[in-house]
Amino acid sequence: MESKLSLSEFRARLQNNTEIGSLKVNLSLFRLFPKFGGMKPFYGLFDDKSFRLTINSTTSPTYFIVKGSYKNVNNVLKINYTVEPNSKAQLIWVYYSPIILIVAINLFFLIFAKGLRRASTIVNLFLLFMAFYSRWKEERKRKKLEQKFVRIFEIVK
Repeated sequence: MESKLSLSEFRARLQNNTEIGSLKVNLSLFRLFPKFGGMKPFYGLFDDKSFRLTINSTTSPTYFIVKGSYKNVNNVLKINYTVEPNSKAQLIWVYYSPIILIVAINLFFLIFAKGLRRASTIVNLFLLFMAFYSRWKEERKRKKLEQKFVRIFEIVK
């Protein structure tokens, strides 16, 4: 993909829009409160030819990162990037924990609470909704991260 920006403008936008820090620390308790000052839209690391960025939010972090490289070819800035999970374990937990919870609750109702059929139906419907909602929400966060990256760095496909 190409960017409308020059190499120096792209690096300047990386510098101005990225709070520097490790992506592994971003999702831990060490980064509960961001540094003082203006909130930058991205958090991550970059150098002269590559970058690894995520959304700069402590209240609603995403488990996806924009990972890629950039170079100047014939005065056109070429950018190769992918949006991928930062940690497979976190993504698996977000996707499959509601399903594990559904199985555990159903086993509880089957073994210990045989007379509570109506309650188990309501709980199952709620957990099924939560399973679909968690998948939809993570996919939405992934798309918003990519859209923000494309908009700020003026990427043309």
